[in-house]
Amino acid sequence: MSRSYVVTGGGRGIGRAMVELLLGNSDSVVVIELDPAALAWTDEHPAGRRVIPVVGDVTGEAVTERAADLAEAAGALAGWVNNAAVFRDAQIHSAGAREVLDLIALNLNPAVVGCATAIRRFLVAGTGGAIVNVSSHQAQRAVPGALPYVTAKAATEGLTRALAVDYGPHGIRVNAVALGSITTERYEALLERQKPTEAARIEDEMSLLHPVGRIGRPEEVAAAVAYLLSDDASFINGATTPVDGGRSVLARDPEARDIGAHESRP
Repeated sequence: MSRSYVVTGGGRGIGRAMVELLLGNSDSVVVIELDPAALAWTDEHPAGRRVIPVVGDVTGEAVTERAADLAEAAGALAGWVNNAAVFRDAQIHSAGAREVLDLIALNLNPAVVGCATAIRRFLVAGTGGAIVNVSSHQAQRAVPGALPYVTAKAATEGLTRALAVDYGPHGIRVNAVALGSITTERYEALLERQKPTEAARIEDEMSLLHPVGRIGRPEEVAAAVAYLLSDDASFINGATTPVDGGRSVLARDPEARDIGAHESRP
């Protein structure tokens, strides 16, 4: 029997890469996106009706419930990915607590609403299912000036653990992926806004921040998410998996030594 999945924020970049991989040869994916233009590619996709677009705000349960209905009509709902994100930040001393709380909600609420819808559907079906919440390396290592985003992602990882404990006995697994920097339209736009020398500096810094020497690709994130949704990951629950090229374990230090690629042993 074919399966179905829901991916929020699936119209571009990382989300679209997830959709493409989850489609496989026979499964269906419901793609929720706030911007209709980001779903234009679904009109002529080779998968045809197996790609199901939904335009709407994922903080509204009417939108997520409609997506769940469409997914269940297409196949057995097997997985849900909460990928939608908003990159807006504010300083608490100048913006005030209310604005900061609202910005935190922009990134936390979609994960809560998506999890709530998915879990209800999994419980009714009685077949279990898997959820993956997209987090960030910033949940553990804060980037200056990103307080609302950092806070929301830390809360998302806490949500992941709590739901895994509560619903694991019902066959529902909840995990998260914590991303490093990934090549997306947003990242490319950042570079394009810079002068060539500054863009080069940013790229050099990114290569230093990630021990693999580069930033990630959307398809690499998609592969990790697809694995966590799959039956092969049936004993993984409540985990936050770094997909960051080692960024979260790197401690940059002025006393660091270059071991060299071909250092010989005595």
